[in-house]
Amino acid sequence: MKLALLGGGGVRAPLFVNSALRQAEPIHLEELCLMDINEEKLELIGTVCQHLALRAGSSVRITMTTDAQHALDGAAYVVTTIRVGEEQGRVNDERIALQHGVLGQETTGPGGFAMAMRSIPAILAYAELAASLCPQAWLFNFTNPAGLVTQALHARGFTRTIGICDGANQARLEAARWLGIPPESLRAEVFGLNHLSWTRRLFREGKDILPDLLADDAFLAATSQRMFAAELVRSFGMWLNEYLFYYYYRERALGAIQADRVTRGEEVAHLNRALLDRLRAIDPERDPEVALQAYAAYERRRVATYMHYAYPESLSPEQADFSTLLDRSITPEEGEGYAGVALGVMCALETGQPLETALNVPNQGAIDCLFPDDVIEVSCLVADGGIHPITIGSVPETQQLLICSVKLYERLAVQAILERSRQKAVMALMSHPLVMSYPIAQAVLDDYLEAHAAFVGEWN
Repeated sequence: MKLALLGGGGVRAPLFVNSALRQAEPIHLEELCLMDINEEKLELIGTVCQHLALRAGSSVRITMTTDAQHALDGAAYVVTTIRVGEEQGRVNDERIALQHGVLGQETTGPGGFAMAMRSIPAILAYAELAASLCPQAWLFNFTNPAGLVTQALHARGFTRTIGICDGANQARLEAARWLGIPPESLRAEVFGLNHLSWTRRLFREGKDILPDLLADDAFLAATSQRMFAAELVRSFGMWLNEYLFYYYYRERALGAIQADRVTRGEEVAHLNRALLDRLRAIDPERDPEVALQAYAAYERRRVATYMHYAYPESLSPEQADFSTLLDRSITPEEGEGYAGVALGVMCALETGQPLETALNVPNQGAIDCLFPDDVIEVSCLVADGGIHPITIGSVPETQQLLICSVKLYERLAVQAILERSRQKAVMALMSHPLVMSYPIAQAVLDDYLEAHAAFVGEWN
């Protein structure tokens, strides 16, 4: 079986490859083709990936190409993890939003729209190419904003498409870690949209254990729920996706991001440059183990400051020291996150062994308040060669209103991007709960269109 990773020169590729090598046997993986348009990055990162396979004694061939046709030809699965405009695109997305007093974050609100402007046309072009070269392949979209991009793919008729986000399964994973049991022994009921979801039940041997967990102060303090006030979590009686922080603590999040010396995009851009400079100096072909250590150090430094403003104990970018992490290597379990979700689905499709996991798929009646073709984030059953959303039914009014508001934004955003319509783009941004302003929507859009003109072209 051949698997194509589009964006294979990206800095997260080694994590995906590490996870794929662990699942190679059940999915019958023979070739993992890394494709990227940046030849130098592909060579540096790809060589690190090839050494992972050699070190694991794997028979999987890790190939590299800058030719999308070569990568897609004969692929059974296609994973898209591209960044159009690279790191500077993200920097612009965040800074422009912040200049207008609204959240600068690459997946949520205006920043997510700007990334979607660049991502959707590129992903659609790859999907069209895949339709001719590997028409039976499943496409797993990791490119952010994952739900919005997946919505656009389905709108254009690419139905064998799934949106992947590891945050959707966080409740089950963190609860399993707390209880010291395998995640597979828990069954979760997740509903909402990408980066806007809740887990309303968590079953163990037929009993919903979530109420007891949420009542435990120690559990909340030991999990990502510590970013929220305990009384807020308990008032909902649900596990909250960490990205809900941007909605429930909007002014705190915005103030903290504005107060940081650098944005997250600027920080990651700096770390990425430092990693590539170090890999060039090391030469992964000559000294692959040192290259792996450098990569592991980079990854830990990046993780160390993730959403640091939401966690009181987290390091700020200024406090985190890249050099102190250089003696670590990638452990076998690292990178399972989003890669593990996708590979788990592949394994279920290949082996016929049923799997329950949360994915971004069309609603198909799962959530009462949404249209059948609305892409949602929901618990799914992967079985019988297909992916089936689990029926959620009605949801509490508080969640319903927020979901419907953001989904309206997503529908308008996809229409605007597919049609290159300024009017629909302004309406989309204005309708987003984190904007809610016509003048700001106009100004933000104008700045985005100017900053990303090379990638998005002329809009009407």
